[in-house]
Amino acid sequence: MTLAASPTSLHRPGLGIALICAGVAGISINDMLIKLLSGGYPLHQIVATRAAVGLCIILVMLKLEGGWKLLRSDTPLLHLARGVLVVLANMSFYASVAIIPLGQATALFFVAPLFITLLSVPILGEKVGPWRLGAVFVGFLGVVVMQQPWAEAPAGAEASRLVLLLPVISALLYALLQVLTRKLGVTTRASALAVHLQLMFLVVSAGFYLVAGDGRYMDAFESEAARFLLRPWVLPSASDALVFLTLGCISGFVGYALSASYRMADAAVIAPFEYVGLPLAIFWGWAMFGEWPVPATWIGCALIVGAGLVVFLRERARARPQPGRRRGSTAVRR
Repeated sequence: MTLAASPTSLHRPGLGIALICAGVAGISINDMLIKLLSGGYPLHQIVATRAAVGLCIILVMLKLEGGWKLLRSDTPLLHLARGVLVVLANMSFYASVAIIPLGQATALFFVAPLFITLLSVPILGEKVGPWRLGAVFVGFLGVVVMQQPWAEAPAGAEASRLVLLLPVISALLYALLQVLTRKLGVTTRASALAVHLQLMFLVVSAGFYLVAGDGRYMDAFESEAARFLLRPWVLPSASDALVFLTLGCISGFVGYALSASYRMADAAVIAPFEYVGLPLAIFWGWAMFGEWPVPATWIGCALIVGAGLVVFLRERARARPQPGRRRGSTAVRR
C-alpha cells in the first residue's frame, strides 16, 4: 500500500506543525552531536556516515510513498543546484560550531528567512513592503550586535570575524536553496527531495575523502574550522559509532519531516515554529559544552527572531495561499 497523499489530505496544518517541531528538535540534537564529534573526526566523515544511514531510512519512505518513479524529474539541474547549496550551507554552519557557541551559531543562521525575503524580489518577482523591509534591517542589525565589530577581537585566528560570519554565509546559501525549493516542492515528494539531498552529501563527502581523506592538508591551517574539514578519517570507537548511527537515523527522519511539514500547510503557519530550535540550541550548548550566551548574543537573538516573526506575520496577512501552492521550507538545512 502506498502513501500517495491527495491534495486535500496534504492540507493538514496540525500535523505539519507537529512535524516541524519534531524535525527542529532533531536538528538541535544533530547539531549538538556533530559539535561533540568535531574534536576527533573530520566533518566529511561525519556527513558521509550520517547520509549513508539516513539514505537507507529515506529509501524505505520513498517506497511507501510510491517507489522509484518519484525520483524522476523534469528539472534535474534544479535538484543538482539545490543539493550543492544545501551541502555548502551545511559545511559552513558546522565549520562554525566547531569554534563558536552552538546557540550563537544557530541565532546567526536564523537570518535565512530575511535573506529569502530579499531574494524573493529579484528571483521570484515578489513585492516586499516597508514592514518586511524594516524587519530585514532590524534582523541584520541583530547580526551586527552579535558580531560586535566595535569590540576588540580576542587574540587568535579561531576568534576571527570570518568564523563568526560562517553561519551568516550558511544562511545566505540556504536562502538560495529555499528559492529553488519553492519551484520544486509542489511537484516533488518529500521523500524524493530528501533522497536527492542525501545522495549529494555522499558525493561531496566522497570527493573530500579522495582529495583530503588522509589529512595531508590539515597541518597547513591553524583555524580549527579548517582542520575540522580536513582531518584524516578515523575508525570510530564503539561508543562513537553509536553516535554516528544516531546521527544517521536523525538525519533520515529530519529530512523527511521538514519537507513533509511544508507540504501540509503554508509557510506562514509552519515557519514560526522553526524558532523552537534556538532555545534548544542554547540548552544543548549550556548542558553539553558549558556555553552561556553573553548579553550581546541575547540582544542579537531577540532582534533576529523578532524580525523573522514580523516577516512571517506580514506574509500571512498579505495574502492567503493559492490552492495547491506551498511555500518552501526554511529548515531543510540539516
